[in-house]
Parts: sequence; C-alpha cells; structure tokens
Amino acid sequence: MHPYVVADVFTDRPLKGNPVAVFTAGQDVPAEHMQAIARETNLSETVFVLPPTDGGDAKVRIFTPAIELPFAGHPILGTAYVLGQTLPGDVLSLETGKGIVPVALTRDGTGRITSGRMTQPVPTWQEFADAGELLAALGVRYSVLPVDVYTNGPRHLYVMLDTMDAVAALRPDMSVLSQLPEIGVSCFAGSGLRWKTRMFGPSLGVNEDPATGSAAGPLAVHLARYGRIPFGEDVEISQGEEIMRPSTLIARVEGEGERIDKVEVAGSAVIVARGTLEL
Repeated sequence: MHPYVVADVFTDRPLKGNPVAVFTAGQDVPAEHMQAIARETNLSETVFVLPPTDGGDAKVRIFTPAIELPFAGHPILGTAYVLGQTLPGDVLSLETGKGIVPVALTRDGTGRITSGRMTQPVPTWQEFADAGELLAALGVRYSVLPVDVYTNGPRHLYVMLDTMDAVAALRPDMSVLSQLPEIGVSCFAGSGLRWKTRMFGPSLGVNEDPATGSAAGPLAVHLARYGRIPFGEDVEISQGEEIMRPSTLIARVEGEGERIDKVEVAGSAVIVARGTLEL
C-alpha cells in the first residue's frame, strides 16, 4: 500500500484551487507504474517524493495524466506544504529535473503553514512562430503583446487579450490546441498589479488548469519585459473561476529590462484528503 496526501493549492479553502496528489513514500512505488498512477488520480499533476540525492530535503518526480514534467509550480508548492507538516525549518529545498527549488514557508503562531513562496527556475523565451493558427483556435483576432514562448521546465506561450471578460469568454478549439507539441497556452488580461489568466494544455493532458504555478512566473516575466508591471513587486493572478476552482497566485520578478535575476511564485494550500493506493 502506498500512502498519499491530496492538497488543494493556491487557495486556503478546501475544494478550490488546484489539487495535487503527493505520494510521500515514492521510493516504494515502482517507477514503471508512476505514469499510470497519475492517469488514475486524473489530477493536473501527481508527485512522488523520493530520498534526496543532491543536497535537498527531498527529490520529486512530477507527472500529468499524459507526461512527466521536470518542474511544475503547484506540485512543488503543494509538496512543500505537505512535507512541511512534519519536516522542521522554514525553507524546504526540493530537487527537480530543473535543479533545486527552494520553498520558503510562512507559519502562524501555532506553527501552521499559511503560505509558501518558491524561487522558480529563470525561464528562457523566444517568439512563437505560428501565432495566426493559434489565435484562430482561440477564437481571437490578435494578441495585445507579442506571443512568446517561455520555458522553465514546461513550455508556456502567452496571449494577451483586451479585457478580463474576454478571457472569461474564451471557448478554444481543443482539437487544434492538442496538436501543439507539449505546451500550455495561457490567455490573460488585466492591469497594474491584478491580472486574470486561463491556461489550456490539452497536449499536456490537461484541457484547462485551475492554477498553473509554472506559468505564473513566466507570465510575470512577460509582463515585466514589456513594461506592463514593475520589477520587484508582488502581482496577483487569478485563475480557475471558469471551471469552479478559483485560485490566487502571487508572482514577483526581480531584474531590469531583458535581465531576469529572480522569479518567485507564492500562494496558500490546504490538505483535503489522505489515503493509500493498493497495487
């Protein structure tokens, strides 16, 4: 029997946010079963916690229902929240396929974790070459900002719409988006320090994600590069309302111009279930 914990991430309310299943003794799960288990849980991601091998507190493997990811945001935050219930310290370092990701945990006076802030891999980026077909699949005529692709483990591309209502009204052609090579499509709008986004990732095995931590950091980078948000300030990103899983993500970018020094994404989580898997 293999124990697991389910945490709802980027929310402080049960049954909201983005759920993640964390198998806390992943070293006992046969590696050849991990992808099938992720299909069984049918969540955006499932995490297997392994003993550390590179100086971190734990090593993790992350799976969507379709593929393994070297890094993802809500699984890292959720795993840190789960492990932080028993591990001491206010910073947990998780070994990922993109290196060690530290997560700073904030606790209240009773020791209960109230939020976590991860330092993400700094993404690389390039212009997306096939924007016309993409925009047609989304049912929109143009993107306010250039359509760029960012990579911080997963690959995400970004389409800016005029209003938050336009983002909420999207009904994309999933059959077209599913043909994109393992990439998430983030459509967003907003101003100042408040933004709204939706992430469609059928080629990743997730038609629409309630909260995408790995996309929130590059979104902030995208906005900062094009002068839409200031460097060095927290930005609030809402996601998931359209699929009845409202989520709140906080992102922050430090740097200047095209130089990105640090990317942080923060949020809350709540444990909602514990169980065992029998194989």
